[in-house]
Amino acid sequence: MLSPQYGIVLDAGSTRTTIYVYEWPAEKENDTGVVSQIFKCSVEGPGISSYKNNPGALAKPFDDCLNKVKQRIPVHLHKNTSAYLGATAGMRLLRLQNETAASEVLASIQSYFRAQPFEFRGAQIITGPEEGVYGWITANYLMGNFLERNLWRTWIRPYRKETLGALDLGGASTQISFIPEDFQDYSNSTLQVKLYGYEYNVYTHSFPCYGRDEAEKRLLAFLLHKSRASTNVDNPCYPQNYETTFTMKSFCGSLCTQSLRPANYYPNQLVKFHGTGDPALCQEMVSSLFNLTACRDREECPFNRIHQPKVKGNFVAFSGFYYTMNALNLSGHFSLSDFNSSVWFFCSRSWGQLQFMLPKFEETYARSYCFSANFIYYLLVRGYKFDAETWPRIHFQKEVGNSSIAWSLGYMLSLTNMIPAERKLIQLPLKPPLFAGLLFLFTTMALLCLLFLVYLCVVSCNQKDISRVEQVFPPE
Repeated sequence: MLSPQYGIVLDAGSTRTTIYVYEWPAEKENDTGVVSQIFKCSVEGPGISSYKNNPGALAKPFDDCLNKVKQRIPVHLHKNTSAYLGATAGMRLLRLQNETAASEVLASIQSYFRAQPFEFRGAQIITGPEEGVYGWITANYLMGNFLERNLWRTWIRPYRKETLGALDLGGASTQISFIPEDFQDYSNSTLQVKLYGYEYNVYTHSFPCYGRDEAEKRLLAFLLHKSRASTNVDNPCYPQNYETTFTMKSFCGSLCTQSLRPANYYPNQLVKFHGTGDPALCQEMVSSLFNLTACRDREECPFNRIHQPKVKGNFVAFSGFYYTMNALNLSGHFSLSDFNSSVWFFCSRSWGQLQFMLPKFEETYARSYCFSANFIYYLLVRGYKFDAETWPRIHFQKEVGNSSIAWSLGYMLSLTNMIPAERKLIQLPLKPPLFAGLLFLFTTMALLCLLFLVYLCVVSCNQKDISRVEQVFPPE
């Protein structure tokens, strides 16, 4: 039996880098349904874009996770194990802001991996549409929507099985990807994906600055802009009795908040935010982050002048969507009214109460869940146009089996050609003519046996009837 093969993907997001290790049987390299995630590790520290002023310092935080990866993969297979790094919206924003700094960060990663035993295939910044479609591939691959095993344990395309739409919420951007009813009207936002000989026209769009963290920075900048005070600001989305202090640069220094930057902008000036825990006012403030009037009520243009087909079918919502719902004690499918009531209840709690409500309490996340929940509402309902009828078709999910739903798996499958574009010949155990002949023979024999059994039953019944008659009227 051949040794399994391995692949490593580093998901370099805006807030953190996550390392995934995948495994598959070597003899099944180009089949589906065999790739599984065997290890996941979050690199300590922020995302790689945060090292723009000191790119040389980003290598050391990788050591701990990489040492664990080396232990999970047999030593003799290290040199044959491909490793890929894909950077997402955080690096996309940095490249727009400072292309030289972005290049230096990637060069530092390249240098670090040259000293590692794995076959590093490069670090690259993937586009928003690529991130969206890779997430769509991952979700449908894990759900078995591309191929499934038949009675003879060979792979076939599932009969009439629909694909899922994918909703991904990262730190700096968010993506929606699905197969629309009519893709021809949205050719500029549709990618043609060919998998196993079948073509899928996937509508995908990535919204920069609409990731959870960048959206919250925009809210803080907006609240500062509206406030008369420059150092003490009320935040209705933070819990009652909660206070925190940021430097102005930490939320106004982003490319996403550039238009909201105050005239008297001092990067190191401290700004204190006071939580007021006001659900209604929080909703109102969050709605200001969406330009809902740009499309003049045109149904196919939800917000920010982006043309989107009507949402269709079932969706899986992962990453930030899942973690926010988990904090609200919601999971899987649930109604829009249940979501709204949970958000209102959660946003009305004080900081002291939240510490006993959350399954895992971390201040950085706990203070922002109310904002995240309201942001998700406006994104999905006012933005993407989900409603009370279509909302239950969204399944908020983190993983399938032990594999995380993330763009990283789709990225590796694409780069390694694990999902070939052309359909492979699926061999049956027998040649088709022989198989058809045997099938006809067995069917005929089954029918003859059935007729024979019916004949025996009729004969048996007739004999019993004669016997009863002879008992009632014995022969003279």
